[in-house]
Amino acid sequence: MPDTLPTNSVGVVVPQIAQFDTPLTLSCGQTLSSYQLVYETYGELNQQASNAILICHALSGDHHAAGYHDMSDKKPGWWDSAIGPGKAIDTNLFFVVSLNNLGGCCGSTGPTSINPETNQIWGAHFPIVTVEDWVESQARLADQLGIQTFAAIVGGSLGGMQVLEWSIRFPDRLKAAAIIASAPKLSTQNIAFNEVARQSIRRDPEFHDGNYLDQKTVPTNGLGLARMLGHITYLSDDAMGTKFGRQMRHDAYQYNYGIEFEVESYLRYQGEAFTKRFDANTYMLMTKALDYFDPAAQTNGDLAAVLSRAQCEFLLVSFTTDWRFAPERSEEIVNALVKAGKHVSYAKIEAAEGHDAFLFPIPRYMNALSSFLTRVAKRLTTEVK
Repeated sequence: MPDTLPTNSVGVVVPQIAQFDTPLTLSCGQTLSSYQLVYETYGELNQQASNAILICHALSGDHHAAGYHDMSDKKPGWWDSAIGPGKAIDTNLFFVVSLNNLGGCCGSTGPTSINPETNQIWGAHFPIVTVEDWVESQARLADQLGIQTFAAIVGGSLGGMQVLEWSIRFPDRLKAAAIIASAPKLSTQNIAFNEVARQSIRRDPEFHDGNYLDQKTVPTNGLGLARMLGHITYLSDDAMGTKFGRQMRHDAYQYNYGIEFEVESYLRYQGEAFTKRFDANTYMLMTKALDYFDPAAQTNGDLAAVLSRAQCEFLLVSFTTDWRFAPERSEEIVNALVKAGKHVSYAKIEAAEGHDAFLFPIPRYMNALSSFLTRVAKRLTTEVK
C-alpha cells in the first residue's frame, strides 16, 4: 500500500452485501431458496441510473476489482490498473459495480456458506451453477441497485463469457459489451485442462468427496496442483522464458526431486498461495461453468443466429500470445456478430503475457477499452440532453 493514495485510485472501499429471498431456480434444476451476493461499487450513479458499468470476474476473481480495503493492504483490487478516475473504466464518468458470483468463496453464497435448509456448511452439496445462473443473479442485483440498463458490461476470460450471455439473455439491459480474451465456448483441449485440474483436487486424500470442511481439513495438495496447471496455461512460452529461462537454484544439478529450476519454485509458490485464499469446491464449480457454456447450442451451433438477439455494440479484444483463448476464438465471435449485422470493434493486441495479458495495463489495450467507453459516455451525455 502506498503512503498516500494515488490520485487515480478509487481509494478505500467497503464491500456490500445484497440479500435475496426470492428463490432462484438454477440451470441444473435445483433451487436456492435464498442467497447473498457480495459486491463493491466505485464512482457515483447518476440521477437517471444510466451510467452503470458491470464488471464480470474470471475464474479465480472476486468482487474486489479496484482500490483498497484497508490502508495496510499490500496490493489493490485485481483490476485496479483499469478502474479509477481517468483510467480506462473511468469512475469520474461511470458507476462501476463488481461482484463475487454465486458459488464463490469471497462472501457470496457458495460451498463455504451455511445451507439454510440444514444449518450445515454446503460443501459438496452446493448445486452446480452456470454462466446463465450468474447472469440471472447479476440482473437481480441490478434490480436491487435500481439499474434497469447498464451503460456497459465488461469482462475478461470467463468474465467475457458472462458479458456475451448478458447480450443474449437481456439484450435490452446493456448498451455496450466489452469481451476480452474470451471465447464462445471452450475447446476440447480447455475442457481437458479443467478435468485434469478437477481430478487433481478430487484425488487428494483430504478432499473427502468435497466435505473436507466437515473433516476440518483442506485438499491443499490437489488445489495447489490445479492452480499450478492453470497458471501455466495463463502464461505464454515467451513470457515464462523471459522471466525464468533455465535459471537454477544451485550451481549444478542436484539429481533429486527438489526445486532445481526457478520456474519450479515460482509454480509451487503460486499453488501454495492460492490454497490460502480459494476454496476447492468453488474451483470445481467455476471450471464446470466454463465447460458448460455454449450459447450457440440453442441454435444448433449457429453463433450468429443466437447473437442476432443482441442489441448493444461490442468491443472484442484478444492477445497475440494467448493460447488458452487464442485470437481465433475472439474472431469467431467477431465474425458471428458481423454476420448478424451487429456493430462490433475488434483489437488484436501484441502482448507477451499470454492469457493473463487482460489483467495488465498494456497501453494499446487500455487505449482501445478507454476509447470504446468514452464513446459510450458521450452518448449518455447526449441522451441526457
